[in-house]
Amino acid sequence: MPERMPSYGGQAVIEGVMMRGKKAVAIAMRSPQKEIIIHRETLGPIYSSRLSKIPFLRGLILLYDALGLGMRALTISANLQTGEDEKLEGPALYGTIAVALAIGIGLFFLFPAVLGQLIEQALNTVLGSIPPPSVTLQTGFTPNLISNVFPAQAISSNPMAAWVGNLAEGIFRLLILIGYLLLIGRMDDIRRVFSYHGAEHKTINAYEANAELTPENVARFPLEHPRCGTSFILTVVLMSVIVFSLLGPLPIEWRLISRVLFIPLLAGFAYEYIRWTAEHINSPIVRFISRPNLALQGLTTREPSLDMLEVSIAAFLAMKADEEKA
Repeated sequence: MPERMPSYGGQAVIEGVMMRGKKAVAIAMRSPQKEIIIHRETLGPIYSSRLSKIPFLRGLILLYDALGLGMRALTISANLQTGEDEKLEGPALYGTIAVALAIGIGLFFLFPAVLGQLIEQALNTVLGSIPPPSVTLQTGFTPNLISNVFPAQAISSNPMAAWVGNLAEGIFRLLILIGYLLLIGRMDDIRRVFSYHGAEHKTINAYEANAELTPENVARFPLEHPRCGTSFILTVVLMSVIVFSLLGPLPIEWRLISRVLFIPLLAGFAYEYIRWTAEHINSPIVRFISRPNLALQGLTTREPSLDMLEVSIAAFLAMKADEEKA
């Protein structure tokens, strides 16, 4: 049985690429003077701890990785372009993460929930509310999960209205995500970041295919990669439709609270799904069900130039060398 390769990851930054292993991270950036500058760091113990091996919980580490480590990498790359030397760590880092989380949760979770609630209320007006069945009062059981925990919050709602409202919420969430990516993708600076994103994918694809890591060789490989963070986000959105539909009709306050409380659960399940599909991507069935995830990556990747691939390869080789030393 062939030896299993380690699962390396990465992220595009401003005029560069960050590559991350289990013990080391390297950020390669093209300076304004056209030189490749490499920043190296040793990762904290959380990445190689037992927590990183616990199913579902390790998905939360991915979230921290995307926010904490990713933001610091973006700050380092931005500072190189401006000539400033500002560190993002401690309270400044956590404050930035908190603001980013608040904006992301508000835009992608709470706003669609409000729209879904409005649609549910409108349909209740048209269809008429249907009181819960009498068996609920006799046994104390109800299919509404939140009402079991908070009986006083139980509400009467037409089941069809609740189902359509939850479905509409999921559709709104997906449309907002796609619209957001399309909008920022029109910006010249972001398009270059997306090209470096493509360079990151091509480099990891080439390494996993045991190809020699030269810009000309790496350029031949696909832009898409099954472990991409874009796929993770889409999976969270699609899973939210299923999970939130199971909650049934909710008053607006519990609808909003539930959307926040269930984010860790969704992240855990999404990570395991992405990990499983990446490990079985050679299966025709897995390739078929992975098509939406790979298709969405078309919005966040662009074909990189050879000099961009050179930067990405430099980041990968620096990270891998530090991994082997650690």
